[in-house]
Amino acid sequence: MTESLSSGGGVTPPDPGGADSLDEVARILRILKVWAGDPSYDTIKNRINTACRAAHPGGPVVARRTTVADCFKSGRRRLNTDLVIAVVQALHPDVGYVAQWRQALRVVSGEARAAAQVRVHGTLPPDLPGFVGRTAALHRLRHALDTGDPDAGVVVIALHGMAGVGKTQLAVHAAHARHREEPFDRILFVNLRGFHPDPTQPPADPASVLEGFLRLLGVAGQQIPHDLTARVATYRRLLAGTRTLVVLDNARDAEQARPLLTDTRGCPVLITTRRALRALPHTTHVAVDLFTPDESAALLAAGGSHIPSGSDPNAMARIAHRCGHLPLALGLVTAHIRGTSGWTLTDHADRLDERHHQQRLDLSVELAFDLSYQHLPADRRRLLRLVAAHPGDDFDAPAVAALTGIPTCEARTQLRHLHRDHLLHHAAPGRYALHDLVRAYATSRCTDEDPPSERRAALTRLFDYYVAGALAAVDVLYPAGSHRRVPSNGVTVAAPADPDTARRWLDTERPTLVAVAAHAAAHGWHSHPAYLSAALFQYLHGGHPTDALAIHEHARHAAHRAGDTVEQAHASTSLGATYTQLGRYGPAAEHLQRASTLFRQSGDHVGEARALINLGVIESQLGRNRAAADTYRHALALFRQAGHRAGEAHALNNLGEVEAQLGEYRSATEHVRQSLILFRQLGGRASEAWTLNTLGDIEIRLGRHPAARSHLEQALALYRQLGNRTGQAWTLNSLGTLHTRLGQLTDHHQLSLDIFRETGERYGEASALNGLAEAARLAGELADALRHHTAAHTIAVDIGAHQEHARAHAGLGHVHRALGAPTAARRHLQRAMILYTDLDMPEAEQILAHLGALDDDGVAQGNHTALLM
Repeated sequence: MTESLSSGGGVTPPDPGGADSLDEVARILRILKVWAGDPSYDTIKNRINTACRAAHPGGPVVARRTTVADCFKSGRRRLNTDLVIAVVQALHPDVGYVAQWRQALRVVSGEARAAAQVRVHGTLPPDLPGFVGRTAALHRLRHALDTGDPDAGVVVIALHGMAGVGKTQLAVHAAHARHREEPFDRILFVNLRGFHPDPTQPPADPASVLEGFLRLLGVAGQQIPHDLTARVATYRRLLAGTRTLVVLDNARDAEQARPLLTDTRGCPVLITTRRALRALPHTTHVAVDLFTPDESAALLAAGGSHIPSGSDPNAMARIAHRCGHLPLALGLVTAHIRGTSGWTLTDHADRLDERHHQQRLDLSVELAFDLSYQHLPADRRRLLRLVAAHPGDDFDAPAVAALTGIPTCEARTQLRHLHRDHLLHHAAPGRYALHDLVRAYATSRCTDEDPPSERRAALTRLFDYYVAGALAAVDVLYPAGSHRRVPSNGVTVAAPADPDTARRWLDTERPTLVAVAAHAAAHGWHSHPAYLSAALFQYLHGGHPTDALAIHEHARHAAHRAGDTVEQAHASTSLGATYTQLGRYGPAAEHLQRASTLFRQSGDHVGEARALINLGVIESQLGRNRAAADTYRHALALFRQAGHRAGEAHALNNLGEVEAQLGEYRSATEHVRQSLILFRQLGGRASEAWTLNTLGDIEIRLGRHPAARSHLEQALALYRQLGNRTGQAWTLNSLGTLHTRLGQLTDHHQLSLDIFRETGERYGEASALNGLAEAARLAGELADALRHHTAAHTIAVDIGAHQEHARAHAGLGHVHRALGAPTAARRHLQRAMILYTDLDMPEAEQILAHLGALDDDGVAQGNHTALLM
């Protein structure tokens, strides 16, 4: 795209989607200005102000010529996004186009990546022990859950009220009560982060929430639609006929909540929010107000019934008054009362009065926080301040130990005390989280009391811990250095006992690891995102593409800001590999070519070879087998030059695989056997399994079925021991092909397909579908064969996988021939022959023989050159 783009006519406006920096935003905005007829800055300013006055009569002037002109300038460190949107509307007031700009600006600012990170749950949080009050609200909730809106046929209940008033606890308590009375089939719970105090934790993106919900509902990753509308439709379709309770905690507004509504009878939705969501139709609105005096007294009495009243019989009422009858404040003060010996309730009331009269704090909740905070031991105050700086939504004792520099057992004790004092709440067994207000308060105290150097040192310890923990886990999952080694900065973490424990740690901490990478990249810890990207590559590549893209992108941006071209290249290589796995070969090739160039310029032969290996995978999956073989040979030479034996083994295996596709079986077998010897010497069991799988595939092609079975069963056993789902899928797929060749019907292809859909590997999905179709044809189930080959054809065309495209056409030709449709059979077989010929694969000769058989049948009709595109 160039800035000399002419305006007017049928030329479309510039696409802002490619912007990846503020300078790029300004450049595209300048192109849009030219496209729109190059109006003056005064004209743009006047259009903006006219639109603003029309929307808000009597409102102030929002745009001046200088501020409008500034939007078009390069070199700016920040941008007024609202003004940029107003400028875009003034230049091209198309709703869809303006929406593209909004999304582009969110991506540039990092908000979209942060909004996409959200943790969903299939259970309710624990109920609050000793829940008191809210009798009227609970009655309304019970009534609404029992009846619902007869017109809408669905129950939506929105609890709205100020922060700290207890909306979440009320919703959770009501949900638990209803679930005990009549258990739901399923529960979906999510914190939408509508009002999170940390700007790096923006409101959750509804599309990402739906992705999480759909996974909990059993939808494999690759089957989840990409656009929001389709995800909503799938979500509601799956809920139909079930009793599912959905709890949307801390919603920002109706727009965020609306796509998450079930719109299904029998599937109620409970929403908590600080705003009345009047824009939601058919919704029962329940205002959650401050406690009544009686409710306040009940809560205080529950925690302080053993405390003497003292000289003032109204002391409890005075305490409730000073707390503003706010449940969060009352809970904190109750915890303080319970933990202070020798004081009467009158003493506590006098103390609250004293602090109020000193006007040290204005809000009751702040008063309660301050009172609770001041009476904590110094070490516990410090811990609370520092955990507020933790970038994740929740944390456990080992992480807090690293953050604070204390032993884990001590951290665990301190966390229990803070939970007892109502300053933390349980997010899951062994994990804690902060209420937004507590986090904001503790963050303020941290800023006031802890020098920046100490805060940074604490976070550095925390980030070092997560890097070390990730390394320890992947070392157990993927031993023998199969991932790129990174320093642990001297931090040691106990290795997980076994692969299952390692994977559970990674699965639990994955959202936190994404948040750590984001925070570190945004605040000057340039090395930690790179370390996480490298350590987690193989784990994330096994079925977590969204998180993989986020972490690798944070690593790339951090390296770019630090001027570290080598780490930029490593992150770009990982991004390219992830995009390849998703079948998005365009961006994959761009990242990998950029990485290859950077590695070559820096003299890093191993890095360059790794980028080339992944470029070879793209060539292979696109059916460019000769080019792929050349690329693998180049990578092999670089690995050998550097003395990198694991890389050499990797390149040999890939080269052998593509040589087999070209029919060069002798060299293919030799190269794969060399690879197997190297991997066994290095001790990498996952790599050994992968090479055994490749060897088995070659032996299937050569008709050496007993040897193929032996090698594939060895590979599958290794993959299962390691818990490697992607490897299992490919080996099961190969075993399915072997059994089909032997005339045996098994469920291997179906098992393979299930895993590929779960992990999002589209090339594998197309291969498994073609395998299923071939097995169905063997069983005489021609309708199923037709359906599976057609599905494989659709995916192969979509991602450009020419080999599976050819295979699908060949299969469709055989099915149509069996159905007595020779014209369709010939059309498909001819297309398969052209594709296989272009791929330089030996299957072309086989297809030619099948076409000859059609002539021998005496049923071939029609144009021999007709093609199905």
